[in-house]
Amino acid sequence: MRLVVAVTGASGVVYAVRLLKYLSGRSDIRTVLVVSRSGELVLKEEAGLSVSDLAGFADEHYDVDDMAAPIASGSNPVDGMAVVPCSTRTLSMVAYGHSGNLIARAAEVMLKERRRLVLVVREAPLTLAHIRAMEMVTLMGGVVLPASPAFYHRPRSIDDLVDFVVGRVLDVLGVRHDLYLRWRRREECLNNRSRASDKA
Repeated sequence: MRLVVAVTGASGVVYAVRLLKYLSGRSDIRTVLVVSRSGELVLKEEAGLSVSDLAGFADEHYDVDDMAAPIASGSNPVDGMAVVPCSTRTLSMVAYGHSGNLIARAAEVMLKERRRLVLVVREAPLTLAHIRAMEMVTLMGGVVLPASPAFYHRPRSIDDLVDFVVGRVLDVLGVRHDLYLRWRRREECLNNRSRASDKA
């Protein structure tokens, strides 16, 4: 499987870092990284990382302005794409087909080729423009996945919350994983959490 991971200028780069680190340990998955200019700034501010640092966890890396990159064409085999985090600017570019950079163009390719696309939008509250853009992406076959973790599994750390969101992204992309506990009745969920702690 070959997946594109795009990072844009919204808060929440911790999700992208965790996603790439997890996938870098999978021999069955190759990752392609693209980071927007604003994404570079947020990456440094929130994670203390450079694009080069993050690219170390990917198999391929392209500049956001490289419109000749392979992923800009539908003839290039890619199984899915996650924009994580996804700024509302990038959301709008994807929704209205404005391919002004490689991230928006690669997302457009996913939609036109009927491949999996997930946008991890990190914004609150939402304007009507945001909601309509989400509707447009959904109608075209993309998945809007807000960075909204669940709490039924009784998270004990920020890492637990991050893993839940990253796990949901992987679910949409069709990647098997064990990053979070699946929903069960409360007693079963807590028992599974206790058993997992005993093994750690």
